[in-house]
Amino acid sequence: MSGTSLDGVDAAVVVTDGERIVAFGDTAYRPYSEDERAAITEALGCWPGDRGVDAAAEVVETAHAELMARFDGIDIAGFHGQTLAHEPRGRGTHQAGDGDVLAKALGLPVVWDFRSTDIRLGGQGAPLAPFFHFACARWIGAKAPVAFVNLGGVGNLTWVDPSRDRPEDTGALLAFDTGPANAPLNDLMRARRGVECDRDGALGSQGVVDEAIIAAFLEHPHFHRMPPKSLDRNAFSDLMAQVAQLSDADAAATLTAAAASAVAAGLEHCPVPPERLLITGGGRLNPLMMAMLVERTGVAAVQVEDVGLDGDMLEAQAFAFLAVRVARGLATSCPGTTGVAAAVGGGKISHPA
Repeated sequence: MSGTSLDGVDAAVVVTDGERIVAFGDTAYRPYSEDERAAITEALGCWPGDRGVDAAAEVVETAHAELMARFDGIDIAGFHGQTLAHEPRGRGTHQAGDGDVLAKALGLPVVWDFRSTDIRLGGQGAPLAPFFHFACARWIGAKAPVAFVNLGGVGNLTWVDPSRDRPEDTGALLAFDTGPANAPLNDLMRARRGVECDRDGALGSQGVVDEAIIAAFLEHPHFHRMPPKSLDRNAFSDLMAQVAQLSDADAAATLTAAAASAVAAGLEHCPVPPERLLITGGGRLNPLMMAMLVERTGVAAVQVEDVGLDGDMLEAQAFAFLAVRVARGLATSCPGTTGVAAAVGGGKISHPA
């Protein structure tokens, strides 16, 4: 998996039949070089045939092939590719990288292009991790509904009822973007302090939350829309202007509270409150954000590592799991996850021969 941070590629092995997780295997990471990152960045927002797309695709294919070749005993690979453009109600979705190239390089069947079918049938094409989250909830032995909350640049939430038989069953899953998470806070830290993030919530912990800004923030139409729903990274770009007059510490505290308050607002859409929040993404490493989550949601929140999962590899593991579902002809999305009209299986399979 190579995500929006463009830092590199994560790879992970999952032993699975596409319905249950049997075991988690080895993991590995390959960073992009500065030149590789620049080539991908140049192609962001571009579509097939646009200038720079072929160069970006070659970088993505090479990096994935180098990393995935380290693993032995693999039966099938999932290749998400690098998202360059995503317009579910417009031109569709574009992930750079060709599964045919990777299949030949690895000598393995490769599942790829996971999102296009869902979009073609009226879905958002995202998120796709919820079917894996359902299997994870079963794997950790959850008996009551839980919520997986990914606090990356944008926050997203998957509510799971593990008592249902299948992830596509009515009432098994609800997934949607909650609102901004780390993106505004990281932008603030770069602009004011020249660093990438508020490490350990150190700056925000010294500040006071401006609750008037939070109240105005929660009036945004997104919070009142029924899920499934999704956001662009810059959908709340005006937050930076709203904290412009605050001190560095107060601004950091307020933006951290915004991320937690967005999750609290999202929980209001869930069928019943989850027993606990299982936090993944960079936000799980910010103690202040974790504390504010508990304070503002009233629900226990723990890092996914506390239940035996790997917060750094969850997305890569998800696409390994989904690859097997595609190979078995199982659904990979449903109305409760992407808004598609009915459960649908996506993905193409490329073979090395």
